[in-house]
Parts: sequence; structure tokens; C-alpha cells
Amino acid sequence: MPDSPPLLSVLMPVYNERATLEEILRRVRDIPIDLEIIVVDNVSDDGTREYLQSLVESGEAGEAESSSRLRVFFQTQNKGKGASVRRALGLARGEWVIVQDADLEYDPTDYQKLLDLANRKRLDAVFGTRLAPGSVTRRDQPRTAFFYGRVGLTLFYRVLYGAPLDDVATCYKLMRRPFALSLGLTCDGFDLDFEIAAKVARARKHGARIGQTPIWYRPRTELEGKKIRVVRDGLRAAWALLRFRFAS
Repeated sequence: MPDSPPLLSVLMPVYNERATLEEILRRVRDIPIDLEIIVVDNVSDDGTREYLQSLVESGEAGEAESSSRLRVFFQTQNKGKGASVRRALGLARGEWVIVQDADLEYDPTDYQKLLDLANRKRLDAVFGTRLAPGSVTRRDQPRTAFFYGRVGLTLFYRVLYGAPLDDVATCYKLMRRPFALSLGLTCDGFDLDFEIAAKVARARKHGARIGQTPIWYRPRTELEGKKIRVVRDGLRAAWALLRFRFAS
């Protein structure tokens, strides 16, 4: 085991991301923050699994109780992104946790900005927003269903929860690890993002402190491998927000 736990645990669920995985691992490891990366492969069949296994076999990555700051785990069946994130969260050692998609849409250099705000204001969670002034989108983002879906879900969230957040669908939700564990997350799919947002808002009513800060974002298209489907996953997200609003 490491002599001391890392400041940040980066939870990286992957499914068929061989084209970008090596690059995102490099970018995260280049960040000058004391961090660990926990990769959970969701039964990829494009070479991702073999690449990760090669890292383990070479000693560049570890498994289970390894002291490595890059640890790799393999799901035995495809249970969904949320299941991979929850498994990674249970294995995390850091003071803070954040989810990092492997598709290069988000920039790990924003970690420091999120941590700075969290520490300065003593927050329990910080959301990185792609919709507030100051955010940067590295592509002329058309007003597609993806854009309107994010806006619509955020408005729905605000009506239900009254929480002052601009982007509930964001991947970057930095949380103190004990706080994240206390949420009791259960979702297995993409709806986990909205379960987190819902439970963070409910925790806020009991004293949890939350904030947000603009981040960098480069959306990819379905042709480039984007896995979210607007109608199907949008309906699941809306249902998750509604369900957790009235859960006991």
C-alpha cells in the first residue's frame, strides 16, 4: 500500500476506448497532482481489454491491493458505466474522487481548478459546468439534441431540486470520497450522473456544500464513438431525477 493516500482518485470507466485510452492515461498522469487512476473495463472487445492487461503484465499498472497509482480491474459482464464507476469508487483511496471518461471530451488540467474551489470554499462537491460563462468548448457546438438535452435536463433538475447548478449531465463531479460514499449510489447505466446530481441536491438540504466552476469541453460525435443516445438515455436520466426526488 502507498505510504499515504493520494489527494485525488480518478475513476475511469472504459468500454471500447482503445483509440483514446492511451492518450487519456498519459494526460491524467501528466497532471502535477498527487493522484491515483482506477480503470474499470466494462468487457471491451476492441483491444481495450488487451491493452490494459498488457499494462498489468508489464508492471506499469497493478490490481486489487497493489500499491500502484494506476490500477486496472475487469468486469466479468457488461453491467453499464454506472456499475463500473461504483466499483471504482469502492476501490478508491483518495481524499477526493472524480470520474474521467476516456474519450478526450474533458480536459484533466481542470482538476486543479475544481480542487482549488473546493478547498477555498470548503465544499463537499464541485460540478464542472460546460454551460456557464467562462466554459470553453473546443468545437463549434451546434444546437443539437445533445445540447438541448443537457439544458432541458438541467432545467428539470432545478424545478425538482432547486439546486443552483448549470450542468447536471457533466462528467466532472468532484466530491470528497466519504461524501460520495455516503450517497449510496445504485444506478448501473449513464443515469448514474443524474443519481449523483439528485442525491447531492438532497444532501445540500441537510448541510452539504456544493459549487460549480466552468470547464473545458470538446464534444465528440456519434461517428467518433459517442455512446449516449439522446432519447433513450435522456428518458432514463429524467426518470432518475424524478425517482430520486421522491425517494424516501
